[in-house]
Amino acid sequence: MKELVNTPRDIARELARKYSTMTHEELDTLESILVPMKIAKGEMIIKEGDICENIYYIDKGLVRQFYFKNGKEVTEHLGEDRTIFMCIESLFKETPSHLQVEALEPCMIYALPKHHLESVALHNVNIQILYRKILEESLILSQVHADLVRFETAGDRYKKMCKLMPQVVLRAPLVFIASYLQMTPETLSRVRASTLVD
Repeated sequence: MKELVNTPRDIARELARKYSTMTHEELDTLESILVPMKIAKGEMIIKEGDICENIYYIDKGLVRQFYFKNGKEVTEHLGEDRTIFMCIESLFKETPSHLQVEALEPCMIYALPKHHLESVALHNVNIQILYRKILEESLILSQVHADLVRFETAGDRYKKMCKLMPQVVLRAPLVFIASYLQMTPETLSRVRASTLVD
């Protein structure tokens, strides 16, 4: 059986459903700025030093956003099917990114170039709303992650992640989940073993 592939029109509709209602004309406009990208597993989508010029929508696949601290990789975000990612500071300041983004699975991604998005948002109120809601969601996710690692115990961090991102927990390598939750792989193994017993 052949897998159904989403068209840019499907993606425009999905974004409109998730973030803002749109007229046919606005859907046409949104569809016209979407840039499809097929990414192989292990491929870098954004490298350190790149300027992030897009908001990315993952149609299918899994990515991780990470940076280096004291020579160690730290996973900051894990993104799955039908979610958005971006390097927000680089995107808005137009400065080189400290963050890198790697595909953990073969991915189908749609880029929304920021300059195009901003220019069409000037004339389309619903695209403006979509843009704002995407940014709000991104900031909220960052805050949720920051609070998770600041205030929750290791066990609660893992349980919350299982609730919020069940697919990521199933699909991402443990070493990256541990890094995202700011614990060692050994601690994560212990936490997982104890949650299976509970």
